[in-house]
Amino acid sequence: MTNRHDYAYPFRIDPASAQAAQSPYSRHVDEMIRQVLLTAPGERADLPEFGCGLRQLIFAPDSEALQATCQLTVQRALNRWLADQIQLQQVTVSSGPGGDQSQLIVLVQYLLIETQTPRTTQVIVS
Repeated sequence: MTNRHDYAYPFRIDPASAQAAQSPYSRHVDEMIRQVLLTAPGERADLPEFGCGLRQLIFAPDSEALQATCQLTVQRALNRWLADQIQLQQVTVSSGPGGDQSQLIVLVQYLLIETQTPRTTQVIVS
């Protein structure tokens, strides 16, 4: 197991040390996954292709086709931006609780490459 730390996301200053806040590596990777999924392409001026664009899909009618599109979109984005950090195992997309169509729940199961540890990240898009 690694004791490696990296910058926290979102970036912030740790009040105790007055330095950039840090997160344990596994949490940092979780934060990077969230950043990829919740950033729309074009949102970052320095890296306009970065992101996934999931929030744009929330307005489409809920269907199996929408869920398959979301799944493919997530897989492509994570494989493009985080392939050196994670090995995707499975991406599952579903509606919110009770079929709430104003939310998408994205469950990402992956292997953290550095530690060979299976991890799961859930992102709720609304």
